[in-house]
Amino acid sequence: MLELRDVDTPKPGPDEVLIKVAAAGVNRADLLQRQGHYRLPPGASEIPGLEVSGTIAAVGRDVSNWEVDDLCVALLAGGGYAEYVAVPAGQVVPPPLGVDLVAAAGVIEVAATVYSNIELIGLTEGDTFLVHGGAGGIGSFAIPYAKSIGATVITTAGSDDKLDYCRSIGADHAFSYRGDWVSAVREVAHHGIHMILDIVGAKYLSDHVELLATDGALVNIGLQGGRKGTIDLASLEARRGLVTASLLRARPVEQKAAICRGLVQHVWPLIADNTIRLPPVAVFPLAEAPAAHARLESGDNIGKVILSVTR
Repeated sequence: MLELRDVDTPKPGPDEVLIKVAAAGVNRADLLQRQGHYRLPPGASEIPGLEVSGTIAAVGRDVSNWEVDDLCVALLAGGGYAEYVAVPAGQVVPPPLGVDLVAAAGVIEVAATVYSNIELIGLTEGDTFLVHGGAGGIGSFAIPYAKSIGATVITTAGSDDKLDYCRSIGADHAFSYRGDWVSAVREVAHHGIHMILDIVGAKYLSDHVELLATDGALVNIGLQGGRKGTIDLASLEARRGLVTASLLRARPVEQKAAICRGLVQHVWPLIADNTIRLPPVAVFPLAEAPAAHARLESGDNIGKVILSVTR
C-alpha cells in the first residue's frame, strides 16, 4: 500500500540542505521497497524516493555553496516522495542546463548509476557494450552515454516500438528479449562483449558470462530476473572475465558526492548539447503514486515515470 500522509517537515543537519520538492523520480527500487523486498540502508527514510528536483528551502550551518531558492536536483537514500526532503549537500547539484524541473527529477539516479559503473570498468572507444531494457530508465540513459564514448551499443527490449526507440537514441543493435537474443548478440559481437550492464541478474547470468569478451566485465545492478544463479568458472577464467556488482543507494555520502561532481563535469554538458537526449516522461501527481508504480510495473512505459509534487 502507498498512502499519502502528513508528517513533520525534516530539519537539515549541519552539512545538509532542505529541498522543497518539485518532482520525484520513480525507480524500480521504490517498487521493491513498497513490496517489502528492499532492506533500507541505515538511517534512510522509510518514505520512498531516490531522486528529486526542486528549490533550496533551507541550508545547514556548515553549507556555504547553496542559497535559498537555488534550483537543484538531488540523489537520495530515500524520502523523495514528499514536499520536503533533507539531503547531504554533496549529493545536491544544479539541474542540467536547459532541462525543466519535472524532467530533471528523473535524471540523477540513472545518470549516477550508469556513469559510476562505466567509469569503474573504463569503457572506451571501440568497446562493445550491452544493456537490457533499453527503453527503460537505465537503458534510455546508458545507450546514448555509451555511444558518446564511442562504444558499439547492443540492447534488448520487449516490443517493436521499444526497439525502434532504442535505435533512435543510439543503439547500434536492438533485439527482442522474447526471442533468441543470445544468438543475435553473438552474431553481431564476434569477439564478445567488453561490458554488460546487467539489470536482470540470475536469469541471464550464465549467458552473460558466455558472451563476455576476453577481459570483459559483467556488472550487476539489478535483480529483476532473480538473485541466485550459477556460472561456469572455467568459462570465466578462460575469458579472464570480471563479475562485479554495485548498489548506489548504500554507498557512503563521500562516494555519492564524488559521483555527483563527476556528473556535473562530464555528463551534464552532454545533456546540455543534446548528445544525450532525455527520455519521454510519464507524470503523475504525488497523490497518484500507486498509479505511477503500476505504470512502471506494467512494463509498457518508455523512459521515466515522474511524480509531480508541487501543489
